[in-house]
Amino acid sequence: MARGSLAKLCAFAILAGSALVSAQVPIQLPMEPPREFGTSITGSMEGWFENADGTKTFIVGYLNRNAKQEIDVPIGPNNSIEPGGPDYGQPTHFMPHRQLGMFTVTVPKEFTAQQRLTWTITVNGRTNSIPLKLTPDYILQPFRDVAVGNTPPIIKFSPTGPTIQGPIAAISRAVAMTAKVGQPLTLPMWATDDGKYTSGSNAQPRNLPPPIELEWSKYRGPGAVMFEKAKPPVKVLAGGPVGVEFRGESSATATFSAPGEYVLHLNVDDFSGRGSGETGCCWTTAMVKVTVTP
Repeated sequence: MARGSLAKLCAFAILAGSALVSAQVPIQLPMEPPREFGTSITGSMEGWFENADGTKTFIVGYLNRNAKQEIDVPIGPNNSIEPGGPDYGQPTHFMPHRQLGMFTVTVPKEFTAQQRLTWTITVNGRTNSIPLKLTPDYILQPFRDVAVGNTPPIIKFSPTGPTIQGPIAAISRAVAMTAKVGQPLTLPMWATDDGKYTSGSNAQPRNLPPPIELEWSKYRGPGAVMFEKAKPPVKVLAGGPVGVEFRGESSATATFSAPGEYVLHLNVDDFSGRGSGETGCCWTTAMVKVTVTP
C-alpha cells in the first residue's frame, strides 16, 4: 500500500466520505465498512498533471471494499466513464482493497476546469460515481519530487525495449505479448532507479523496504490469471543503499485459464512507495496486453 501524503489524503477521503461527496472533491469514497463479499467498488481520482503539449492526465485508482472478492465488471452500463465512453481504459477486473493510481486518462488541452468525466461502477446492486475534474488542489508532480529530486523507477520489458517511467499506465501504451492457455508466460523486467528516498519529512524509517518492489495483477481478460509470484523478488545488479543508483532485474510468470485478450498491470515502487512526499511522486505503472490462444 502506498506510503506518504497521497496515501494519507486517500485515507482521509475514505473516513470523510459523506462530507467529500457534498463538497464535490474529486476523491469520493463513500463511508461504508469493508466486508468479505457483497459490497461495493468506488473509483478514486488521485490527482492530475499537465503535459508538455497542454493536455492533462488524470491518475485514477479504486477501492474494492470486498476484502476477499476479486470482481469482474465488463465495460458497459455497470462500468463506464462518460461523456464520450464508456471505455476510457479503466479496469474490468478489480482486486480487493485500495488500489492506488492504477491507470491514467488524458484529456485534450481544451478540457476546462468546468468540465468533468464521471466514472460509474455498479456491483452487488450498489452504484458509486466519481468525477474526474481539474481541481487545483489535486495537481501532482509524479515525475520529480521537489524535496530531494527523487524520480520514479525506469523499467523495460526487454533489454533493448522502450523505457517506461512514472504512473502513466494506459492500455494505449501496453506492451504486446502472446501466450497459450495453460502454459506459463514469462514476464521479464529490468529496472533502474536514482536510489533517492522521499517522505513527508524526508526522515528514513528504521526498516527500509527494498530499493524496488513489484506487484503484478490482472487488469482485464475473459479468464483467470494465475501468477506464480505476483510480487516477485528483484535481483540487485548494482546499488541498493539509499542515495546509490540502483539497477536490477526480475521475472514473473502468468498462466491463463482461457483464450482471449488480456491486460496485465504492473506497479513498481521505489524506496519511498506510491505517492510519497508532498507531490504524489515516485512510482511507475505499466500494462502488458496478452493475446492468449488455445
